[in-house]
Amino acid sequence: MKKSFKAVIAAIGMCAIAGSAVAESVTVTLSGGNPSGLWSLLGAGIDRAVKADDPSGVVTYQATGGGFANIALLGAGRTDLGLAHDAEIKLALAGEEPFKAPINNLQAIGYMYNWAPMHFFLRKSIADEYGIDSIDDLAKSGAAIRVANNNAGNIVANITTFMLEEAGYDEATIEANGGVLVRGGSAQQADLITDGRTDMVINGIFVGHSSFRKVDKSNEVVLLSVPQEIIEKTNEKFGTGIYTIPGESYANQSDDVVTVALGAMVITTESLPEETGYMLAKDIAENIDEIRGVHNAMKQLTPELLVSQTTLPFHAGAKRAYMELGLIK
Repeated sequence: MKKSFKAVIAAIGMCAIAGSAVAESVTVTLSGGNPSGLWSLLGAGIDRAVKADDPSGVVTYQATGGGFANIALLGAGRTDLGLAHDAEIKLALAGEEPFKAPINNLQAIGYMYNWAPMHFFLRKSIADEYGIDSIDDLAKSGAAIRVANNNAGNIVANITTFMLEEAGYDEATIEANGGVLVRGGSAQQADLITDGRTDMVINGIFVGHSSFRKVDKSNEVVLLSVPQEIIEKTNEKFGTGIYTIPGESYANQSDDVVTVALGAMVITTESLPEETGYMLAKDIAENIDEIRGVHNAMKQLTPELLVSQTTLPFHAGAKRAYMELGLIK
């Protein structure tokens, strides 16, 4: 009888140990950007990927000012995860504007995309009159061009400014030629050129994005090429990549246009528990169709692309998950 009683107690003890070893559900906050933009859809897709394995898992999306803000939140320990462009992360690691000092505690969960190329659209009438085919033709053309750049504080604005300056076309030169520099987001830029208030729009978004379709269909515009030297310098500074916009992507674009492209990834810090990072990365990789399905632009996402980033070290849990899945060695 005593022996039986001891066996029961031992069995209960083993159950208690096993129960304590059961991993807790993933419950994290993901800081993104615009509440109606692509990043909010990515947040919903990641939440669905987690729930596919554990209905109790929750990824709560938090709208913010974008990648710069998310990096700052992570650096201050005020969020679990953040979406950020590789270019924003590069600036954070170097402690360059808008950061006051390097942020060194960032780690990667996974790449979401690397196919948001820089587009330089110019009115065809101006391009034809002044023989402008490339962004390095702008300064020497002498044309008075009303140029739209993105809003200050947006990484695309930083990249645009850098690329134009490398082409000798800074704001002073724009004004000296009789032009003007205005600022606005993608939707605002599309409206500005359609309403005849600007001649050139510049942005880094997916090929065929709705704002670009509006620019292309409502205006006679051409897509300018980018010199290889400027592509190389931009990639070195911002961690962007080379991208080819296929010919015929837009009405007056017969040839391929090579430019630079932004990428974005889910990042965290070493303070995220290893097991949480492990389960999160595993869920994303194994249920990647949940993320691919949020928008046509995400159909290119693959487990292989997920692990292709080289900007940050992977979080220990994410690295373990990817190694188990055979995605990294």
